[in-house]
Amino acid sequence: QLQASGGGLVQAGGSLSVSCAASGRFIGVYNMAWFRQSPGKEREFVAGISRTDTASAKGRFQISKDNAKNTVFLQMNSLKPEDTAVYYCAADPQWRGVVAQASAYKHWGQGTLVTVSS
Repeated sequence: QLQASGGGLVQAGGSLSVSCAASGRFIGVYNMAWFRQSPGKEREFVAGISRTDTASAKGRFQISKDNAKNTVFLQMNSLKPEDTAVYYCAADPQWRGVVAQASAYKHWGQGTLVTVSS
């Protein structure tokens, strides 16, 4: 129901945008977030946006959404090799603000790999 895409290989210092398309009515109804996970590490919150469009994100990242297209975007700038990870989109159906805990999210996309070369 959540399909992430747009990952790839980018050089350090570059930018990349990934997107998450939803097949159901997620984007305007649920809180949406992006997490990332690299080998041997826990899944880490990157950015989130609420159903009321309140956004939060780590400094070099921006999250946005298009309710009409049922799509959430993550813009990543000034990428570093340590940003290399699988990036997942997720949806939280609860009526609350965006939370950073992965356990709060009920729906997950399959992930898209972002590799940043030095």
